[in-house]
Amino acid sequence: MFENFTFENPQFFWLFLLLPLAIGWYVWKRNKQQAALKISSIKGFKVSGSWLPKLKPVLFVIRLISLSLIITALARPRTVDVSTKTKTTKGIDIVMSIDVSASMLAKDLRPNRLEALKDVAAEFIKDRPNDRIGLVVYAGESFTKTPITSDKSIVLSSLKDVKYDNVLENGTAIGMGLATSVNRLKDSRAKSKVIILLTDGSNNAGFIDPKIASELAVEYGIKTYTIGIGTNGMALAPVAILPNGSFQYGRVQVEIDEDLLKEIAKATGGKYFRATNNKKLQQIYQEIDKLEKTDIEEFKFYNYEEKFRSLVLLAGLLIFIEFLLRYTVFRSFI
Repeated sequence: MFENFTFENPQFFWLFLLLPLAIGWYVWKRNKQQAALKISSIKGFKVSGSWLPKLKPVLFVIRLISLSLIITALARPRTVDVSTKTKTTKGIDIVMSIDVSASMLAKDLRPNRLEALKDVAAEFIKDRPNDRIGLVVYAGESFTKTPITSDKSIVLSSLKDVKYDNVLENGTAIGMGLATSVNRLKDSRAKSKVIILLTDGSNNAGFIDPKIASELAVEYGIKTYTIGIGTNGMALAPVAILPNGSFQYGRVQVEIDEDLLKEIAKATGGKYFRATNNKKLQQIYQEIDKLEKTDIEEFKFYNYEEKFRSLVLLAGLLIFIEFLLRYTVFRSFI
């Protein structure tokens, strides 16, 4: 209730220290002014209205209240209504290039590499409300799953549908995935253009050399973050397709061309990461999220409503009442 209630000049509250001094002065002066008269009997005196002198301290109480109100008014009490408005000044266009080859079904990440990636990538997309994001998928060839868009529901829906389905030629065409991503971003007018390229293998397919694709990224000012996904050593991965269409799994050596991914990242001004488990993959996307921040301007509007006027008017009214009582009802009492 009082969160938006403030005092502009709270230093005036130190004046409240004068009130105890005023009370002490009043008591001392009152005792000094009272005279003592000794008589043997008061039977000859007619006492009328004896209750009125007892009420005279009320005048001093009224004065103290008036003084307190004036001190509070000097502190300038007021309420403040704060409203904010945010404006995205410079956005970032991001393309997530995802390897969907059969090896992405390996189970060294839970439940497999591809599903682990989709879970983490979805959270990354949700945390980028002011950016445009697109999706590119690749295996032995590549295509655009979703053009860059600010509609996160479309991107998340497309990401959910990403899967290995034999539509693309099998293999890992890193150069093709990178080149398609560059093509999506080359005409962008965004302040920053970023590709997040993820793979679990080495370039063994496609007709575009990854180094040529990285040179295109440099030409168009596109930064590329590369992620190698897969544990160190052996991993349970698909090795054959059974007659019923399901995969037969076996333990295979994890082979990621880290030198190539590091070279692509370095040439484009990005960074290379290695995700060996679910937690590490999540940390990588969190780090990229921190590295690529959208500039946002926040405008705050303050609406102040002064409250001291009513206190001054009330103090003035009490002073008038005290003056009126002092020179009418209590005039005959010292």
